[in-house]
Amino acid sequence: MVEGLNAGGSPLSVLTPRERDVMGYVVSGKPNKVIAAELGVSQRTVEAHRARIFQKLHVRNAVELTRCVLSQRAVS
Repeated sequence: MVEGLNAGGSPLSVLTPRERDVMGYVVSGKPNKVIAAELGVSQRTVEAHRARIFQKLHVRNAVELTRCVLSQRAVS
């Protein structure tokens, strides 16, 4: 099995539901402070989710994350 992929095959499927929520905000360009306020969590929690998302999807920044998400949507 390729690292970062589970049996479903999509890299995004390795994310938890909350990580997917945070990912949606990050891809739409929202800053951590806004994401935290809208989700009712601390800014540090959002930063931790972002770090795990980037690590799981093997991306270095929000631009690479957006490319990853768009490429997955194009495949689906």
